[in-house]
Amino acid sequence: VQLQASGGGLVQPGGSLRLSCTGSGVTFNRYVVGWFRQAPGKEREFVARITRSGSSTKYLRSVEGRFTVSRDNAKNTAYLQMNSLKPEDTAVYYCAAGPQTADSLVYYSRLDTYDYWGQGTLVTVSS
Repeated sequence: VQLQASGGGLVQPGGSLRLSCTGSGVTFNRYVVGWFRQAPGKEREFVARITRSGSSTKYLRSVEGRFTVSRDNAKNTAYLQMNSLKPEDTAVYYCAAGPQTADSLVYYSRLDTYDYWGQGTLVTVSS
């Protein structure tokens, strides 16, 4: 199972980026997908999660209303649309996938909920 995250880059404050996470070697629609980020010198933190069907999403409070997580199971791809970006959003962003269980629906912000991780894509928000 491999996850490939892409779409990062340098953007000015207030700008937008869309990250993609493509899975291979996995039946993508069987998995919850989470997005996490890790800023320099900080721990990795939860950003967003989407269930298998896409019917339920969760967000870190500081990104609610600015970020939108979605997925296209036919393309084995999940997305993180990031709008109104702020300098504090600067981080390496990771996508992760894990089986959808009762526990994973509750503990969606925990790293150990997810079995598979992508390599990360750097997002830099700066003028």
